[in-house]
Amino acid sequence: MRVLGIEGTAWCASAALYDTETDAVLIESDPYEPDSGGIHPREAAEHMSEAIPAVVDAMLTAAEDEHGPDAIDAVAFSRGPGLGPCLRTVGTAARALAGALDVPLVGVNHMVAHLEIGRHRSGFDSPVCLNASGANAHLLGYHDGRYRVLGETMDAGVGNAIDKFTRHVGWDHPGGPKVEAAAAEFAAEHSDGDSQDLLDLPYVVKGMDFSFSGISSAANDAYDDGVPVEAICFSLQEHVFAMLAEVAERALSLTGATELVLGGGVAQNERLREMLATMCADRGADFHAPEPRFLRDNAGMIAVLGAKMARAGDTVAIAESAVDPNFRPDRVPVTWRDGSESVAVGAVTRRSETARPGTDPESDGRDSDRGAEAVVDIQTGDGDGRVIKRRVPKRYRHPELDRSIRRDRTVAEARLTSEARRAGVPTPLVYDVDVANATLTLQYVGDRDLAAALDDGEAWVRGTGRHLATLHGAGIVHGDPTTRNVRIAGGSDGEDPESRDDGSGPSGAAARTALIDFGLGYHTGHVEDHAMDLHVFEGSVRATATDPDALIDAFEAGYAAVGDRTVLDRLREVEGRGRYQ
Repeated sequence: MRVLGIEGTAWCASAALYDTETDAVLIESDPYEPDSGGIHPREAAEHMSEAIPAVVDAMLTAAEDEHGPDAIDAVAFSRGPGLGPCLRTVGTAARALAGALDVPLVGVNHMVAHLEIGRHRSGFDSPVCLNASGANAHLLGYHDGRYRVLGETMDAGVGNAIDKFTRHVGWDHPGGPKVEAAAAEFAAEHSDGDSQDLLDLPYVVKGMDFSFSGISSAANDAYDDGVPVEAICFSLQEHVFAMLAEVAERALSLTGATELVLGGGVAQNERLREMLATMCADRGADFHAPEPRFLRDNAGMIAVLGAKMARAGDTVAIAESAVDPNFRPDRVPVTWRDGSESVAVGAVTRRSETARPGTDPESDGRDSDRGAEAVVDIQTGDGDGRVIKRRVPKRYRHPELDRSIRRDRTVAEARLTSEARRAGVPTPLVYDVDVANATLTLQYVGDRDLAAALDDGEAWVRGTGRHLATLHGAGIVHGDPTTRNVRIAGGSDGEDPESRDDGSGPSGAAARTALIDFGLGYHTGHVEDHAMDLHVFEGSVRATATDPDALIDAFEAGYAAVGDRTVLDRLREVEGRGRYQ
């Protein structure tokens, strides 16, 4: 099968020819390059209308020269997300071409194509994908017939966040390569690693979601204050890319996946690739970033995914092929994959996912877990069990940034775990704090994570909702309330824990669930922060549960029973801030 792909979501007019038998991809592109500033939608659309016919004609000529007049078996096009005027130009061209050639038409989600080209080129089965492009930054994982959004930016795309700074400085678009060059120059001149070389910039991670607006503004302020631009570029990259590497590792930990692929134009940045490769190597995961021609916007990835979809019969009638500027990747039915390839955690226990090589959990009542941040030694012998949790250094982060994060999160976890317990939320007792070594000794609570029992967990999530409401009432935000950070006890073999009441809480379910890992927590009484806590938990449920809607309804019912309903109202607003809705 040979598929002609057409891409034109924003800045790059591109056409490609993909031959499934040889796996050869021929790409012809004509990028829009504005004189200054960022992309102007009208100018970009005008560029598309002029450039698309030329790049398509080049591919048609190449196909006919090599394979004859009937060379094309299907036409695929980028249906969204992207700039509406650009998408409409591409859609019109694709419909006309499919009609003229009398071949099937395939509408491709641009962001899923970024993921699938990485999966295709790497040979991975079911990786987590980090998409890092101008308008986007999100993590995707496949589960139950769709790609689920594991985490995403709550404001700007990663490339746009960097471009906001370069526009302020007065650099031409695109700004990313200029920041990378300036940062590399600064790093070479300061190879001694002096901690003073790193500026203190906002580092905002909330579960697997993240925010860039604050760091862009801080970088602009630093420039206005006279800080050398090379120093700002260095610190900007170190913070932004460390945030992406951290949430990618958290996604691997949540899902139990052992493969990571990188996509999007910003994925061409060598420092980002280095960070992710280091992170994956340290946790024993495989990492792949496709060659640059498949990272920036290109029709090659559209043609490759279009061929997979066409083979699965996933085509679209011309009359029903309208473009969608807000086409989220989690709305795409994944028809071209075997449904058994999920990276879901529902049937995977925390111990089996993370036990380190060389430990024998049955030998002496001890076990070792490796989460996204820490190594946890579990002592479950006679008497009360204990957990020794050590936040391990991250080689991918700048040393000073890493020390600061591990120190601050250790202190926050010890303090807020105890404060939450005093407020009436079940948490582990804190036995010892070693700030210098980022180590805590905690009470062992529960017998498994909620992630291991999620598909039969309505009572557990209802109890979790009650706990978060109580926590928020005390002016505390958890910061990372995923299903991996809720511990549960009992309720096996289909028993409903909410049917019990042991007298220590509003229901048996609430009394037998406990919150752990307050390292990202902080004090606040603001409804926005409380709503974000709920958003993080619900995101982890949607990403991994077979039937997330029923669980989320139960969670919100638990929260509403004892919490402030205005938080649930604000949650609806927060949900609408994902990059594409």
